[in-house]
Amino acid sequence: MNDADVSKQIQQMARFIRQEAEEKANEISVSAEEEFNIEKLQILEAEKKRIRQEFVRKTKQVDIRRKIEYSMQLNASRIKALQAQDDIVNSMKESACKQLLRVSNNKKEYRKLLKDLIVQSLIRLKEPAVLLRCREVDRKIVESVLDDACRLYAAKAQVHAPDVTIDTTVYLPPPPKSPDSHEPFCSGGVVMASKDGKIFFENTLDARLDVAFRKKLPEIRKQLLGKVGA
Repeated sequence: MNDADVSKQIQQMARFIRQEAEEKANEISVSAEEEFNIEKLQILEAEKKRIRQEFVRKTKQVDIRRKIEYSMQLNASRIKALQAQDDIVNSMKESACKQLLRVSNNKKEYRKLLKDLIVQSLIRLKEPAVLLRCREVDRKIVESVLDDACRLYAAKAQVHAPDVTIDTTVYLPPPPKSPDSHEPFCSGGVVMASKDGKIFFENTLDARLDVAFRKKLPEIRKQLLGKVGA
């Protein structure tokens, strides 16, 4: 084999090797591109999944916040409604208190009322000896009706007339000095106790108003709720 043949064979082998190399490189390129596309698709799907999960999470957070805000607003509205009802109830009681203060202005009616309150207190206490406390401004009226009240009680209870002592050292609070006064005051009535102080009965106009108001409060609130609902 001469040099020309050898050179020719070498060139053929070189072309064959180059062709195989190109084919192999092409296969590698195609494979790499396929792997790249697969990996890119996987990354894309993973990112889409992450975004969807994040969207769901944030949507839930927004929904939770909305529910919390709605609940807070609802509670605030309920509190405002209850406060408004309390304000109305308190204003009603304040109005009643002001009307009570005018009861003692009618001396004739107030005199009769004091006698009835004393009789009622004696019936509740059922004691032979009693200490009576009143407002200082009511002392003369109480003294004027006390004997009649004791006789009336004795007749009703079929007992001896009790020994009632008017406390002249400690009086109930006086009427308010002004409508805006915040000092302790009493609208009238009496407080009575057994001589040993163990039995006590508060029969002032203010105490009776408190009792009546507590009893009527459910009915008052029901009427208020009815008006609000209407």
